[in-house]
Amino acid sequence: MRRPLRWLLIGVFLVLATALSAAAAQPAAADEGDRTMQSEACVPSATVGCLSGTLAGTGAGVVITADGPGGAFGSTTTDEGRWSIAVEEPGDYAVNVDADTLPDGFALRNAEPQTRSVTLGATTAVLIAIDSVSEDGQATAETPSSGFNWDRFWQQAASGLRLGLLLALAAVGLSLIYGTTGISNFAHGELVTLGGMLGYAFANLLGLPLWLSIAIIVVLCGAFGYVQDLAIWRPLRLRNFRATQLMIVTIGMSLALQYVYQFFIGASTVRIVTANPVPVVIGPVTLTQHSLVAMAVSVVVLVGVGFFLQRTRVGRATRAVSDNPSLAAASGIRVAQVIRLVWTASAAMAGLAGVMLGLVLNGINWMTGMQLLLLMFSAVTLGGLGTAFGALFGALIIGMTVEMTNIWLPGDFKYATALLLMILILLVRPQGLFGRKERVG
Repeated sequence: MRRPLRWLLIGVFLVLATALSAAAAQPAAADEGDRTMQSEACVPSATVGCLSGTLAGTGAGVVITADGPGGAFGSTTTDEGRWSIAVEEPGDYAVNVDADTLPDGFALRNAEPQTRSVTLGATTAVLIAIDSVSEDGQATAETPSSGFNWDRFWQQAASGLRLGLLLALAAVGLSLIYGTTGISNFAHGELVTLGGMLGYAFANLLGLPLWLSIAIIVVLCGAFGYVQDLAIWRPLRLRNFRATQLMIVTIGMSLALQYVYQFFIGASTVRIVTANPVPVVIGPVTLTQHSLVAMAVSVVVLVGVGFFLQRTRVGRATRAVSDNPSLAAASGIRVAQVIRLVWTASAAMAGLAGVMLGLVLNGINWMTGMQLLLLMFSAVTLGGLGTAFGALFGALIIGMTVEMTNIWLPGDFKYATALLLMILILLVRPQGLFGRKERVG
């Protein structure tokens, strides 16, 4: 009996030794050329996570590697310096650049690998600092990653303007809804998410052109706002529901829409456009093409809304209803039709903001709108409840504050500083920047 037991123990030992030897030899095998090289752009899904980035100015052929739980992978940059790596197992991956493949005149600022945590269904951005090198081997383009410097100041200012314009695109509609109906619509963030989700469905899944997809989304979101007022809010108003009761209904609708998004799309982050963003360098500022387009569209739409409210008959009627619905009705204005128009236009603008936000962030998920809702309410409150122009300037102030404070404070604190600014201003001017004082009592 002892001899079979002895051979069994020897066999188990040999198996364990072989397994440990194979595990120890795996990194060396990857270094020797067994690494899986990828050439296709990564698209996140329920079973795929992505690592991506851009090495601006380096051109094609630079080798990027990633080692982690799913194995050892590699990719090369495109002509624009973009790269992406797809992995099928979540976890921490060590990302490195093969310095030997960098073109002449470029060098890594830090040769140590960067560790990034990858989640399936999402894209993880990897920022790799590249310096230009002079003929004597000295770095000539070094930008500190933290602390104040003018290059970072202008970069954060541009990001703040971008965020402010996108917030304004959604906050103006939220302010008009409150002004004309008295409803604090907590489901407005989900209208923003709806625009991004429809963008993913039309542009990504169905393959429609982006501009055609945006036009369809604006129409569909506007129709959804029309149906909301027709089927829900007008009947509740006719039954004399109080503002608190209507607010609770909006909270319930917000939760319901979030679960609908999770049911159809899932909890992962999805991309409207699968191609990696194309960077555009303007002096010390680097933005993507999608960011510039989103900012331009936001400016055009906001100017159009301002012209509509100031120069058209329906716009003046909308302002009258927002100022005093009872007096507007007594003056012959059809208040119900104006409110219906406000719901339609606000939902359309929120949907457009959702598409633009999905392009800027390079992805959108079921809780994107909810995360922005507090900032939208802050913008509306700061500018003055019920005033469209107040919401516009409040959104710009909140957007700039959020991004500019990131120069000195960690990223987790930037939203807190925006809310603190709102509180301080309201202590001095309770009606907001553009609101009017009201007599109480």
